[in-house]
Amino acid sequence: MRKGSQSEPVFMKPAIFITSSVLVGLLFAFQEWLSIHHMGYRLPSLIFFESWGYQFLVWGSLCWLLWHFFSLQIQRASILRIIFVFLPLSVAISLAQQMLFVFIFRNLPLNHSEPSYWRRLSIYVYAELLDNMLIFWCAFGLFRGVGYYQRFREHENAKAELEVQLANAQLAALRMQLNPHFLFNTMNGISSLMRSDIEAADTMLEQLSCLLRLSLERGDSQLITLREEIEFVELYLAMQGHRYSGRVKQSVRVDPELYDSLIPSMLLQPIVENAYVHGLSRTESAGTLILEVQRRGNQMRVTVMNSGIGLNPTSEGDAHGHGFGLRNIKSRLKLHYGDDSRFEIAQVDPRHVRVEVEIPLQYSPESTKPITRFGTR
Repeated sequence: MRKGSQSEPVFMKPAIFITSSVLVGLLFAFQEWLSIHHMGYRLPSLIFFESWGYQFLVWGSLCWLLWHFFSLQIQRASILRIIFVFLPLSVAISLAQQMLFVFIFRNLPLNHSEPSYWRRLSIYVYAELLDNMLIFWCAFGLFRGVGYYQRFREHENAKAELEVQLANAQLAALRMQLNPHFLFNTMNGISSLMRSDIEAADTMLEQLSCLLRLSLERGDSQLITLREEIEFVELYLAMQGHRYSGRVKQSVRVDPELYDSLIPSMLLQPIVENAYVHGLSRTESAGTLILEVQRRGNQMRVTVMNSGIGLNPTSEGDAHGHGFGLRNIKSRLKLHYGDDSRFEIAQVDPRHVRVEVEIPLQYSPESTKPITRFGTR
């Protein structure tokens, strides 16, 4: 607990702790004075406040010194150490406090006409030794309780930090899964064009290079602005436009106010890629792909609708997941937002599939520098 291993509670600061102790003493003084006053005795009120205030000033100082110098020993004390070390220490400190009190307040107790020091000390030891020891053990229990609480909080903080680190590691692993999957599919598309349209394949290679550069510029960032994600998706759509020779009508609509909002990196591209791989690529007729990002209260809703063959799975791997990319997205949304996100894939009609994602709307406190768009210099 000492030397910064745990943060010191605010109420254990010396000024706060000792002042609070004195206030408790004055409260006891007022209670005793009021009780004696109601019984009909008329005694100087000042002596009550002086004696009680002084007594708790000394106890507050002694207890704080115990905390400051012996807190670790108090926290780790075994039963034997408590009995053979702290029990005698409580007696010694209580006696020392009483000896000092009797020496300073020579006119107490009031009902004795200047008895000797030792006689007055014996009176106070007989009357108040157990009370003083009780104060010591209350402070001892408080310090033990503070230690238990601090260790509990330290354990909880460490557990929360480990959970965050685990979640970040899982997110990083999911991101790493997406990159080779995306690259593999894109390279297959370029390979198929090499035999039919070399110029389009060359353009796609250039665009792929730009996509990889954008991905590297993002680094390990898990959340990026929607503007950056849309730029990435638009570049990917341009590549698919070359690959499918313009037979897919593409539409991207985004609420302007959402461009600076935050979104998990590589969230939209796998959804769009899934629309091509599992829908648009399986039909020879012209197709459509619509991407919309809208605000719904405190949520951001992403909708991707595409034409194709619907949700009739052709393989076991497609069922209930409609592709690797969507399964990956579900896992990442769960890690990012828990139960505050929604993912839904549905067949609108026999030839159209819609994917909807809702996530909490949030903005970065600092504006992120936009990634350079493809084609600019």
